[in-house]
Amino acid sequence: MEVVVATRNKGKMKEILSFGIPSVVFTSLEDYPAIGDIEETGSTFTDNALLKARHVCNATGLPALADDSGLVVDALGGEPGVYSARYGNCATDKERYMLLLQKMIDVPDDKRQARFVCVMALVFPDGREYVEDGVCEGVIARKPAGDNGFGYDPVFYIPELGMTMAQLPMDVKNTISHRARALQKIKRLLEKIAGEYIL
Repeated sequence: MEVVVATRNKGKMKEILSFGIPSVVFTSLEDYPAIGDIEETGSTFTDNALLKARHVCNATGLPALADDSGLVVDALGGEPGVYSARYGNCATDKERYMLLLQKMIDVPDDKRQARFVCVMALVFPDGREYVEDGVCEGVIARKPAGDNGFGYDPVFYIPELGMTMAQLPMDVKNTISHRARALQKIKRLLEKIAGEYIL
């Protein structure tokens, strides 16, 4: 069964492919260049995930998996939230997380709580839709650390592990990250569906 992932983000695809779901072949929008950029007009992570999955499913006639994920920072009233990937109109991940650090420069250590949130939508051509989510709690570090991961990983510190998300080995990240937790639920769904779903 082919499932088209509604992304061109290589880091995101790497995480998804590392789960290795039997009977499922994941492709991405890199394999479907005719599908243009999908504007995320939803007001919630769930809205955007469903919007993207439905669009790709309709365009390809294949099952589609989409996620909307982001960083929610309590001290900033939930920013950057659904705007995480386009925060401050910055061009790069580094610019975005440095902007975040600048905005939080005066926030004390005990008020820097944040969480990564991921909502995944799996949409089938026959109209079936599934939504799962995952959350990872942490705090915003004072400065970036680590070379793994992408996005805000270098400034997202996990106190119980004593490291930022970008310092974690992939096998550890794949057990505790917001995307990993959502993917575990999607994996269970796909393993059940793959045996019965006929294209």
